[in-house]
Amino acid sequence: MTRLPDVLADPRFRLWAGAASLLATASAARRDGVGHWEAGAFRAVNGLPDSWQQPAWVVMQLGAFGAVPAAAATAWLAGDDELAGLLLAGGTSTWVLAKLVKQIVRRPRPVALLPGTRRRGREAAGLGYLSGHAAVAVCLGAAAYPRLGPGGRVLALAAVPLVGMTRLYVGAHLPLDIAGGMALGLAVEATADVVKSRLAGR
Repeated sequence: MTRLPDVLADPRFRLWAGAASLLATASAARRDGVGHWEAGAFRAVNGLPDSWQQPAWVVMQLGAFGAVPAAAATAWLAGDDELAGLLLAGGTSTWVLAKLVKQIVRRPRPVALLPGTRRRGREAAGLGYLSGHAAVAVCLGAAAYPRLGPGGRVLALAAVPLVGMTRLYVGAHLPLDIAGGMALGLAVEATADVVKSRLAGR
């Protein structure tokens, strides 16, 4: 019987799963309004105490564009040139593609869709779907995961979803935006892995 870790290790499966999830969430996000379940999930996180703002800001930086060169430089200094290239190319591509998808779907930010949204920190500019932070965090985390030790893998599995949660907390995104960003990041990382494997096989 095929084990789940073996399935997830196949970049073709990750690519299919990421692309399918991206299409599904984009289709849902293009509808008018916000569903009851999505609004409830958003308000549950957005309504958490203000005292969590500083830790949330720190975690949120793991999905900022600046995390891409920082992660690539860390891999390069550790002597893993291949991973450094994957992180730099994948992270940058993910960030650019996130901007493109935003213009296609054109979903507003939560403050324009849900009354009572609590905004924390600098007001997020541009459109809501999808979350570039969530996309970058997943792409970097998925690319680095196979090369991490047990402790590093636990940290990655905990930190990546937390990046998305912080974007709900500060009022920048809705749950579908986060899910779409995670799907895009997974699809881009898997695509890079497929290309790398084919080049290595030549």
